[in-house]
Amino acid sequence: MQRLTQAPVVPAYHMKANRGDRIFQACIYVLTILIAIVTLYPLIYALSASISKPINIMNGSVWLWPVDLSFQAYKNVFASKNIISGYGNTVFYAVCGTVINMLLTVMAAYPLSMPDIKGKSFITILITFTMFFSGGMIPAYLNVKELGLLNTRWAVMLPGAINATNMLIVRNYFINSVPGELREAASIDGSTALGTMFRIVLPLSKSILMVVMLYYTVSHWNSYFEAMMYLQKASDKWPLQVYLRNILIMSQMGDMAEQAGVDDINTKLIYEALKYAVIVVSSVPLLVIYPFVQRFFEKGIMMGSLKG
Repeated sequence: MQRLTQAPVVPAYHMKANRGDRIFQACIYVLTILIAIVTLYPLIYALSASISKPINIMNGSVWLWPVDLSFQAYKNVFASKNIISGYGNTVFYAVCGTVINMLLTVMAAYPLSMPDIKGKSFITILITFTMFFSGGMIPAYLNVKELGLLNTRWAVMLPGAINATNMLIVRNYFINSVPGELREAASIDGSTALGTMFRIVLPLSKSILMVVMLYYTVSHWNSYFEAMMYLQKASDKWPLQVYLRNILIMSQMGDMAEQAGVDDINTKLIYEALKYAVIVVSSVPLLVIYPFVQRFFEKGIMMGSLKG
């Protein structure tokens, strides 16, 4: 006679826990969707405004999708020699500046991660001190002036050649994520400290290096204050963000003129459309680069942020 097997009884608290988990997951999904909408809407609006007729932007007809499709703003952008020159300068500062940043960051982080370096704690404290206190804008300007860097490209790249926070993150990653046994084995095999860095430490630290590299690149790409302060007599070396700032100021001046009763509608329409087109053009490279670097973020930044 076949025995009937009774299904196991699931305790009530398991059912409550499962129901609570489902509610929690639903809340997470709703929150994620809301955050995605809040994040994506400005990007979609800027793109839609850049390919709409300016009059529709001013009267508020554009709020999500383009209205009266027009690519005249992009024609104006790529026809402007100043904007094209600024775009090239921005690419130059982002590439060359990031190379300098990464070289100096690794050169500082690697020795401070070695266990047999004397005085590294004191040096680390000095570097950390600069994260909380700085000389200020006027001493920085006088320093750049006395070094003869004013109105040169070096004035944009050298003052921020190394970031203390990024350097400490890389240092902590070297300490916590690269096994000390590998360094000892390399030393026993006759490898120099420099050889160990290039053959062992750096290949095992690709994730944090990619994260920090993206940080530096974004910082250079969005930077305008240093160029505005140090390149006052060298407008041919201005990055794109300085021209974008000038366009935004001209657009605001158009609003102020309208409030004062001076109506120059054509100029205002031109700057209104140009503003969004330049924003889109300046944002595209970073939006293209980010998906390729995103996979390094979770591992890199979490491990590099551990206390070393």
